[in-house]
Amino acid sequence: MSLHLMTLFTAHPAKLINLLALALAFPGSWLLHATRRREQRAMASIAAQRQALPDAEPILDWATLRMNRFFYRFGFACLGLALLISWISTRF
Repeated sequence: MSLHLMTLFTAHPAKLINLLALALAFPGSWLLHATRRREQRAMASIAAQRQALPDAEPILDWATLRMNRFFYRFGFACLGLALLISWISTRF
């Protein structure tokens, strides 16, 4: 069985490269989705705090903003790298 898989990948290297691209695209897209959901929950929490205490202005702390920005960059970098790898696999 193992030998069969090895010959499949050596006969079709583009499939192996596309598998690598998929392995990068899935975590990147999940990270973007999770970051967006976390950001939406934080905004909903701020809106609820604003309604409860109209005189106080709640804001997100600097660490949360930096973390969200980093996760967005890393997620888009993973998707971009996956796209590049997939494009490279079409050249084989």
